[in-house]
Amino acid sequence: MRYALMLEPQQGLWYAEQVEIARLAESLGFETLFRSDHYQSFPGPAGLPTTDAWAVLAGLARETSTIGLGALVSPATFRLPGNLAKVVATVDEMSGGRVELGMGAGWNEEEHQQHGFPFPGIGDRADMLEEQIQVVKGLFQEPDGWSFHGRHYTVEGARFAPRRPAGNPIRLILGGQGTPRSLRLAARYADEFNLTSSGPEKAAEIYAGLAEACRAIGRDPGSITRSAMVTTLIAADEAALERRADALLDRIGRSGDGDDPRRWISARRSRWVMGSHEEARESIRRFAAAGVERIMLQTLLPWDLTMIEEMGRELVSRA
Repeated sequence: MRYALMLEPQQGLWYAEQVEIARLAESLGFETLFRSDHYQSFPGPAGLPTTDAWAVLAGLARETSTIGLGALVSPATFRLPGNLAKVVATVDEMSGGRVELGMGAGWNEEEHQQHGFPFPGIGDRADMLEEQIQVVKGLFQEPDGWSFHGRHYTVEGARFAPRRPAGNPIRLILGGQGTPRSLRLAARYADEFNLTSSGPEKAAEIYAGLAEACRAIGRDPGSITRSAMVTTLIAADEAALERRADALLDRIGRSGDGDDPRRWISARRSRWVMGSHEEARESIRRFAAAGVERIMLQTLLPWDLTMIEEMGRELVSRA
């Protein structure tokens, strides 16, 4: 199993805090640090400070030296494809070639309204995403003079630099919860499919669908990496886990299941990496058996550096 750390900095993380976490993750042996790409603060209180994903990743590119960096995921609605490609290529050059790009259709309507971003229906957003993927991959990989003509975007006679050497393009990650279109897009365009909000049993089912989508276009299913982003809440013992569960509920808001918000957490235990260190390792073994090759351990308590240290010591170092 390969390990990444996943942050949701729109919860209110300042840049300096993200630097501290990135350096800690690097020292603990995490392969990659991913962060979300959002402009509105959630889950939890609204109105907390939020930071631009790619501006922060540019800073982290210079504040770290070995850990991979990326966004999960950059919405097609936030940036024009040429701008996204240029920003990502710039951060990649700044990092010495450590960047990966996750792309998605965008989903948080209120966030779009607050920042003046267009938010068409999901069909149009999915069409925009597919065209953006083609444009970004074309700018990264096609020779100068390349053109593209779509319904949403047009490129004429592209000239694009900096660019990685031929045969080593920036890796593209697509994902979601396994809708037919997401599987088709991943099979056609992605280097990696990242599954969200799913336990091991669902993961195995969705990866089977991904393999079918690959075979349908003549692609070797083994040529696409299978990963999963999994919320993680661990502790040395049950008492410590209870304290962290309380801290999480305090942070994201106690609007859980009825009068017992703990039921909201317990209902997710089967699809989270949650529990004692050994329980967490067993959960990861189940994800591995389902076909997960890289797991993004998502923390919703990023200020709890001790838990991140435990994730590194008890999970990453035992891979």
